[in-house]
Amino acid sequence: MALKITALCTGWAYGLQRPAITYLRGWGEKIDIPLIMYVIEGGENGPIIVDTGADADRAEEHHRLRVTSTAIQRPDEAVRSLSIKPEDVKTVINTHLHWDHSSHNHLFPNAEVLVQQRELDFARAPVVWHRRPFEVVEGIDPAWQRGESQIRPVDGDTDVAPGIRLVTLPGHTPGSQGVLVDAESKRYLIAGDCTYLYENWEGDAEADHIPAGMYTDLISYEESFKKIEALDCEVIPSHDPQVIERRVFA
Repeated sequence: MALKITALCTGWAYGLQRPAITYLRGWGEKIDIPLIMYVIEGGENGPIIVDTGADADRAEEHHRLRVTSTAIQRPDEAVRSLSIKPEDVKTVINTHLHWDHSSHNHLFPNAEVLVQQRELDFARAPVVWHRRPFEVVEGIDPAWQRGESQIRPVDGDTDVAPGIRLVTLPGHTPGSQGVLVDAESKRYLIAGDCTYLYENWEGDAEADHIPAGMYTDLISYEESFKKIEALDCEVIPSHDPQVIERRVFA
């Protein structure tokens, strides 16, 4: 069976400042973005989940955001729409450990969670300006730690299964990674927050690509974009509404 990717919406975040998404662009503008979980099906090891969304209950108080997520958008319920039982999922991949990508790993209790070692190290002790997205703040424990015992750290580009490979894409965070999938018709890259929107990858008159406004290393970010250019793939961004509209990548 050929590999295919299905994008499932696990909620929406409202009113983000545009320059937080597109570096130094769109001052004064705000944008609403979907929270997307990807399901890779067709592999010999069963379905693979990429990113598990945000805990909407802590969004306003701890992240100063309005986030909504319905009962059927909760990741463990969302996969049931594909006739997948959460307990049957053996692998979850976090592109990085920001709260909006890793809050529900524990809802897949029999899965090992693949995270870059560099990301895990940074998430435990981020620099002060990055503490909030990793939830290293007073009053809460990081949501990704609910499934910490399930984490299997990896180091660098790593094969997960036939046709599925982790590729390191540092810049947004030190251990950001994408998931390269050789599907039936073409090769796709689930790029994580290296590209929030198609606009990040497509660029503008000034630059071939546009980093996110939140980053740890712009030089590494540029190198990651160059790495993607060499992969001969279609890039799937992490928060673009067009991804939800298309839904299936095969």
